[in-house]
Amino acid sequence: MSTTTSTETRSPAPHAADGHDLIRVHGARENNLKDISVELPKRRLTVFTGVSGSGKSSLVFSTIAAESQRMINETYSTFVQGFMPTLARPDVDVLDGLTTAIIVDQQRLGADPRSTVGTATDANAMLRILFSRLGEPHIGSPQAFSFNVASVRASGAITVERGDRKTVKQSFTRTGGMCQGCEGRGTVSDLDLAQLYDDSKSIAEGAITVPGYKTDSFWTVRIFAESGFIDPDKPIRDYTEKELHDFLHREPTKVKVEGVNLTYEGLIPKIKKSFLSKEREAMQPHIRAFVDRAVTFTACPDCDGTRLSEAARSSRIGGINIADACAMQISDLAAWIRGLDEPSVAPLLETLQRTLDSFVEIGLGYLSLERPSGTLSGGEAQRVKMIRHLGSSLTDTTYVFDEPTIGLHPHDIQRMNNLLLRLRDKGNTVLVVEHKPETIAIADHVVDLGPGAGTAGGTVCYEGTVEGLRASGTITGRHLDDRAALKETVRKPTGALEIRGAAANNLRDVDVDIPLGVLTVVTGVAGSGKSSLVHGSIPAGEGIVSIDQGAIRGSRRSNPATYTGLLDPIRKAFAKANGVKPGLFSANSEGACPACSGAGVIYTDLAMMAGVATTCEECEGKRFEASVLDHHLGGRDISEVLAMSVTEAEEFFGAGEARTPAAHRILGRLADVGLGYLSLGQPLTTLSGGERQRLKLATHMADKGGVYVLDEPTTGLHLADVEQLLGLLDRLVDSGKSVIVIEHHQAVMAHADWIIDLGPGAGHDGGRIVFEGTPADLVAARSTLTGEHLAAYVGV
Repeated sequence: MSTTTSTETRSPAPHAADGHDLIRVHGARENNLKDISVELPKRRLTVFTGVSGSGKSSLVFSTIAAESQRMINETYSTFVQGFMPTLARPDVDVLDGLTTAIIVDQQRLGADPRSTVGTATDANAMLRILFSRLGEPHIGSPQAFSFNVASVRASGAITVERGDRKTVKQSFTRTGGMCQGCEGRGTVSDLDLAQLYDDSKSIAEGAITVPGYKTDSFWTVRIFAESGFIDPDKPIRDYTEKELHDFLHREPTKVKVEGVNLTYEGLIPKIKKSFLSKEREAMQPHIRAFVDRAVTFTACPDCDGTRLSEAARSSRIGGINIADACAMQISDLAAWIRGLDEPSVAPLLETLQRTLDSFVEIGLGYLSLERPSGTLSGGEAQRVKMIRHLGSSLTDTTYVFDEPTIGLHPHDIQRMNNLLLRLRDKGNTVLVVEHKPETIAIADHVVDLGPGAGTAGGTVCYEGTVEGLRASGTITGRHLDDRAALKETVRKPTGALEIRGAAANNLRDVDVDIPLGVLTVVTGVAGSGKSSLVHGSIPAGEGIVSIDQGAIRGSRRSNPATYTGLLDPIRKAFAKANGVKPGLFSANSEGACPACSGAGVIYTDLAMMAGVATTCEECEGKRFEASVLDHHLGGRDISEVLAMSVTEAEEFFGAGEARTPAAHRILGRLADVGLGYLSLGQPLTTLSGGERQRLKLATHMADKGGVYVLDEPTTGLHLADVEQLLGLLDRLVDSGKSVIVIEHHQAVMAHADWIIDLGPGAGHDGGRIVFEGTPADLVAARSTLTGEHLAAYVGV
């Protein structure tokens, strides 16, 4: 029997599955997108560029990622879907080739008082298991080391119905790690009673001065008046000791008021539950002002602010307890874990080591696990979320990032780029919205949207390689290799803001004079102490206007006109011209369309299926009652005015019959910060991160103050917009203001009159002034990381 061996090698026919290597988007019209079509390669790194407001987020987040998540949600049972957010289908003709999308955005982490960096990741859980296994003395399970678990003890008789009915005594104990004094918060509060009520008045006269406690409110004040525990007509200063205790401290008690069963509770526990259960950053501005005025927070004396019980702090591994471990800088904690040699928990140590090393690798080694998650910046929060995905076993997934380099020093951007490439090389599709040229440069594929912003954007200007983008002639292409030059002459300071012995967070008794009357840039690697120096050490007082990275809070009813206060002079101008009340021209008040309550859309809940938002047929999306639109100013009704762009409105209110100086001034400030394309009535929920930052800046420009403190104002700004921002900062300084900017962008550093560089590293490796002087001196010395990167940037 003979066998024939073929020497021919045939290439196998391509598998049908290999043809699906593109994400195809056709006819996308979400927000300002103009029926665009793109094809994105899978398992590659695609960067989306374009000026702020050009449609990047609309394409990536509101179209591609939103449809992927909507389709995944539909795979769950109807019961489970009822507990999930309802997602409408994006306005697009065809979406083909989608994979599971994981969104890593800049949304702040939850600001719950018990949420920390350790609890937001898996690090705390693993650390608790480690101490429950190796800690001496042994005090219990991992729950015994958790500040979110209270200790419980119970005993009593139970009846066991098995054969003969038998009554037995049982006891139950659960050892938790929560400190009893502060209930796991780390701080205790002391209330100033003079800020809670006016003791010269009675309850009926409005003695309670807490926000939201009005005399006619059934649920707040009337329950006090009609509970029977206190006399509503007697001044509080005349209360007996029992009445005062019932008013301030009484435990929850069932009462009947006007035939309704309610729970009466003393004022202080009621305030603690409603106001002090949130982190300060998550409070509304007027509530925050009240809390700052009425409440003093101090570290809990029982646990020294560690949140943990004495038993949890008594158990140690090599002299270190879990509170010490959580207080360590993560880079130090990683080194300590690496030194533990215990075969019985080797897999746990390896996993924990990998998680902590990811913190260091991603540039967050300066944090500690006990850091409250609500205090992290948007960029830090995004990088904390990334840690969950670095060790993930998932492949062929779409990761969507929103400017992952925000808050990163040029020195750290390279590490972030390496992480993005690592995710791609595992076989994932990585989509990144980004402005930094360093990250654009590593892209396999680039989609440039524009050419302008708002209605002037929403089209694809270029799609292809980075080299092709440079030669494309688009705004991004032209500015990609822009380099700001060092100033030939710098301004002379008119004075100095003295800081002495600054020791907030990681600062090491820093003494520094911040010059006034000039543009000062405070820089340094992430975690070097910049925010601690500027926000934590500059004495707060009159004349200092601080604009931080706190997110703008607002519903879809909020828009640039309401947020900036622009709508007030516009309403008054309409009312005066037509002889009616100003409230008639508010879509949230008297003038609202009755069918949609001024929302412009009607939301229909379709039970098992996705809900649908449809334009209101009564007002056609204009939000106002028909009779209101009969009133005109300068030939326009209120809905037409709110549909104008800032540029149009500035011209409209600047002259003629509609001339309104108060509105014109606000519009001028919006135009100055580069928001001329924005529609006055556009919901705040649809604004990009860069737009919100500049909207806040425009609002604060009206504040009377001699010193402006800005925290990374280039966040979300396109390369072309940074030039406009520098012009605005120059105008502020030239008008007699002092401007202090925390910034990493080299163009802003080069444009500064004075630079203060902190470092040399992050966390306990930082906290010192490593350079003070002009940008030219910093470049010439090249003695710091910032100096080296700035020298490379300006080409010296």
